[in-house]
Amino acid sequence: MATTIIGEYNPPVRDRVENFGGNYLVYASWDNHRLINSAMGFPLPPDMPFNVFMTQVLPLCYNDHPDFANLDWDTTEVHWFLNGESFTPDLDKSLKENGVDHKSILRFYTPTLKGINGVGI
Repeated sequence: MATTIIGEYNPPVRDRVENFGGNYLVYASWDNHRLINSAMGFPLPPDMPFNVFMTQVLPLCYNDHPDFANLDWDTTEVHWFLNGESFTPDLDKSLKENGVDHKSILRFYTPTLKGINGVGI
């Protein structure tokens, strides 16, 4: 089917940082735990400490997953990824100080926790 261009189309960008009242839109995803099949987005203050993100925001996403009860942030091996790159967060520093910005995705991987029955769900 042929398409005819009738002019330039510049729709308004509605997910700009200015539209979130000072917050960043931050996505979170737990690798190999696809009971929830996509990253979840949260409007978070840039000055939120990373440990608050881990202990107060991530439970909102994953508390219903059976593996989450086995996740101990102090003893479980956790690998973090920020926008696809491996990184080690400073838990006492803010999201912004850790390099998180508007529309970042934070993924984490737990080698010893592989989802329901170890199949990535």
